[in-house]
Amino acid sequence: MKTLIIEKEKLEENIRKIKDIIEKNNEEVKIIAVVKCNGYGLGAVEYTKYLIENGIEIFAVSSAEEAIQLREAGIEKEILMLSGIAIKEEVEKLVENDITLTITSKEDIEIIESIAEEKDLQIRVHLKIDTGMGRYGFVYNETEKLVEALKSTKQIKIEGTYSHFSNSYYDKKYTEEQYRRFTKTIEILKENNIETGMLHICNSSAFIKYSNMYLDAVRIGSAFLGRLSCKSDIKLNSIGYLETRVAEIKEIEKGSYVSYSNSYKTKKNTKIAIVPCGYDDGFNITTGKDMFRNIDKFRNISRAIKDLFKKEKILIKINNENCEVLGRVGTHHIVCDITDKDISIGDKVILKINPKYVDSSTNREFR
Repeated sequence: MKTLIIEKEKLEENIRKIKDIIEKNNEEVKIIAVVKCNGYGLGAVEYTKYLIENGIEIFAVSSAEEAIQLREAGIEKEILMLSGIAIKEEVEKLVENDITLTITSKEDIEIIESIAEEKDLQIRVHLKIDTGMGRYGFVYNETEKLVEALKSTKQIKIEGTYSHFSNSYYDKKYTEEQYRRFTKTIEILKENNIETGMLHICNSSAFIKYSNMYLDAVRIGSAFLGRLSCKSDIKLNSIGYLETRVAEIKEIEKGSYVSYSNSYKTKKNTKIAIVPCGYDDGFNITTGKDMFRNIDKFRNISRAIKDLFKKEKILIKINNENCEVLGRVGTHHIVCDITDKDISIGDKVILKINPKYVDSSTNREFR
């Protein structure tokens, strides 16, 4: 049995440090906890409940399924749907469950307004502005169309307006430009007597780097897990590890092959342990190279050249001893070298892992 262990003390410390940063800069700023992707792998329901226990009041998700899951689990706090939806059945379901919607297009407005009229109610929304991410939202330089679309609404209540940084972890100049575009759009909306509500633009990386951009709220996701895409002087804890047990032990002779493609050949008689965990469980998963600019290609080549001169190892812990993984990581199993180590079948194995990549069916435990 494999279990993803969430280290409660480390998570609580991260929450406390993030709150301390806010209090130091502006204690009025609210935290919107992003719990998408099954709570970044921690288990959406239990993770959300734990955040509530630690004083978090507002949550955000990326899909209707995630929002409904939280409501069905009895979570009554405010939930913001971060994606725009123009499908009537989904919007109705979200409205029935008191989910705050995001409007990102004229089509969203038309669908939401028609439902509001049918049901004779006001529907709470946040307004999304595309300031240069090129994804959801009204484009920042088409404010005339935006104002026209919003002025015709009668039963939509705007409780917030936001945007999303595309490169806050790396590109300061472009991040500042996105922020300027956003604040300019807000000015135009207010000049036209359109309520903008709570303003928010900072994701985790921007929260760490740009305290001057906090506005009314910040959206915190990966920072709670201590997994940032930018350098930081704030020492956040990486939380979560996968726990399993040794399934088999045997000795193989010098010159024996291990794993697919004969990817490892033993240099001596070797004692090995087979561990029932692989990339299907999220172990040793990396994101693909999906950026194709020349500069990105150059960086990939540069890293590959540097890697040629590194002796890289994948290590796991068995009985608190480091053990080297031999050969390729399989779908459900790995093989590691336990020569001269006192290890038995059933001994505990700990694997460093990004919780986001752990299958949702895997047992989670806050410990």
